[in-house]
Amino acid sequence: MKKLIDEVNKISHKQFGEEKDLIGRVYEYFLKEFAVNATKEEGEFYTPHDVVQLIATMIEPYDGTLYDPCCGSGGMFIQSAELVESKQGDINRINVYGQEKEPATYRLAKMNLALRGISHNLGDISDSSFLNDLHKGVYFDYIMANPPFNLKGWYDSTLDNDPRWADYQRPPESNANYAWILHMLSHLKKQTGVAGFLLANGALNDSDTIEIRKKLIQKDKVEAIIVLPRALFITTDISVTLWILNQNKKARNYHGRNLRNREHEILFMDLRTWTENPVKGESKKKVLLDSTQIEKAANIYHTWQNEGTDGSHYEVPEFYRSVDIGEIEKNNWSLIPSKYIKFIDHDLEINYEREMSRIQVEMQEIMKQEKKSQQMLEDAFRGIGYGIE
Repeated sequence: MKKLIDEVNKISHKQFGEEKDLIGRVYEYFLKEFAVNATKEEGEFYTPHDVVQLIATMIEPYDGTLYDPCCGSGGMFIQSAELVESKQGDINRINVYGQEKEPATYRLAKMNLALRGISHNLGDISDSSFLNDLHKGVYFDYIMANPPFNLKGWYDSTLDNDPRWADYQRPPESNANYAWILHMLSHLKKQTGVAGFLLANGALNDSDTIEIRKKLIQKDKVEAIIVLPRALFITTDISVTLWILNQNKKARNYHGRNLRNREHEILFMDLRTWTENPVKGESKKKVLLDSTQIEKAANIYHTWQNEGTDGSHYEVPEFYRSVDIGEIEKNNWSLIPSKYIKFIDHDLEINYEREMSRIQVEMQEIMKQEKKSQQMLEDAFRGIGYGIE
């Protein structure tokens, strides 16, 4: 193992940048170069560091237990630990739990966490979180995850009456998005659990999952929906949404903040225009979220949560808006942010009288020049004895 680590440490940072999670970055590199586990069918992509930082900054997993049911190389855990350390916290106060289906990636995650001294329990084997939940009956303070997008082939007949969706509806066999949601929800602590995870945008309004989505909203499990910019992932340009679930949206103290009662409200945020930070040196367009943007997004979310905020008037057009459950019901339980965030018709801002006067002057000048050109053409033909009057 020492020889392997020595070789990894020889890799030039010119190729990978100044990344602390270098092993995970090497994994990302091979995903990009060889498309290992990154086909559209698999839907599995290494989570960019800035996206992990966004999730962690929003849900603040500073202490307690943190779970990832599809943990990959452990990047979610590494970035969360670094966030805790940056806040002068103690990573020994975080206990990490995870599960990974791919044997090679499972071994990589265990090595990645061990090297950083992060206490972890990834189970004794690599296996599917659906078919063999290695942490059955365990409830966690926080969940952070980037499940494979639109995963097929997840279902088995043994899952027909699984207790994870007993209170909802069995998720469709053709797509695991809502199976992941219900799996994670089943592992959150009943009164304090918070989850932040990524899903493809299709999950916001799938017709075959409307009953599950309706119950999630009615049971007040969904706290925030944040649409992210495209091109955040190196290996795909699929459009992605960050979901935040919260088991308790009532007024309480959370990490020193006094939260207001947010029952029957959901915060929608649209970050699709945050594309001004291109990543250099990539063969395809890729953007990242910088620390200022991450802090801005987290501040919008935290301010919405905090005492003193009026959720019924919390909005900035084309950016974010707090919405009550009644409006969501009227939109047939859709969670697409564009149905709720106001978009401005910028044409209405035009001063038509002034604009038409400007156009009039321009057209008068054009017509004047046209008459001058016509006269010059007539004079030229007349000069050679071929008048064209």
